[in-house]
Amino acid sequence: MELTPPGPRGIPPLFARLVDDSALFPPADVAMPEALRAHFESRAGQHAGVLGVFLCQASRLPELITELIKVKPKEPLPLSLIIDTGLGGVPKAISIVESRSELLSLRMVEMPAPSDVDEVWLERVSEFVPEDVIRVVEPRRGVGWLDGVRKVIEHGSWPKIRCGGQAGENFPSVDEVADFLSVVSGSPGASFKATNSLHRAVRHVDPGSGFTHHGFLNLLVASARCLSGGDVRAALDSTDGTALAEEARALQEPAAKAVRELFASYAAASFAEPVADLGRLELL
Repeated sequence: MELTPPGPRGIPPLFARLVDDSALFPPADVAMPEALRAHFESRAGQHAGVLGVFLCQASRLPELITELIKVKPKEPLPLSLIIDTGLGGVPKAISIVESRSELLSLRMVEMPAPSDVDEVWLERVSEFVPEDVIRVVEPRRGVGWLDGVRKVIEHGSWPKIRCGGQAGENFPSVDEVADFLSVVSGSPGASFKATNSLHRAVRHVDPGSGFTHHGFLNLLVASARCLSGGDVRAALDSTDGTALAEEARALQEPAAKAVRELFASYAAASFAEPVADLGRLELL
């Protein structure tokens, strides 16, 4: 999964390959040609080291391949395949990707878990996805949610936490995020991915929807505190960007890498927004 950040200085380890590109998904819903054009521009830009993989639905693979043939990329596109066709569609989707290895490099496969995070289902995920591809499974929040997170980790997959969406109930509370972090950090070697509504670095209220959004910098600092025994909930609840940035900046390289081994990446509809926030906070 390691993609060396380009440039003479590269990118600080805490932010290297942090932001995965989910421009094809709500709220952006960018058309395929425009999404790919913007992705390749970002990959060639000065902050390319912050950029992770490109997310695409399994159902849109033919469209993705058609556009990539037009683009003729110099290197295969690092891809995370989002399974929207059910578990049974995974082998075919992976076969399509592998047949176009000159265009696509499959790094990750992501899918929602059934409501009970069934053990047999998890075994099938392991069987369908090649060993060198990261498996990301999203348990649904609700009764028994954290048990589902534990099962996902035990089967060698990354759990995914959804941090927002189109409705208020899609936003987990500070306590729910803190409990999730506690479970993942308590499992040696486990990593997680986050998604949805983490457009900005710092926790804030969105003026349009009125929803309180979690910040990806809050999540990074909270992960660091989780590993060091600090106050995780206070980090998640903070709206003080300057203080969060100072704490992030003070992390030594081994600590920063440990944080990123825990909090592997998150999906963002916009790459420009998180990079702009990091720039304003003087973290790049």
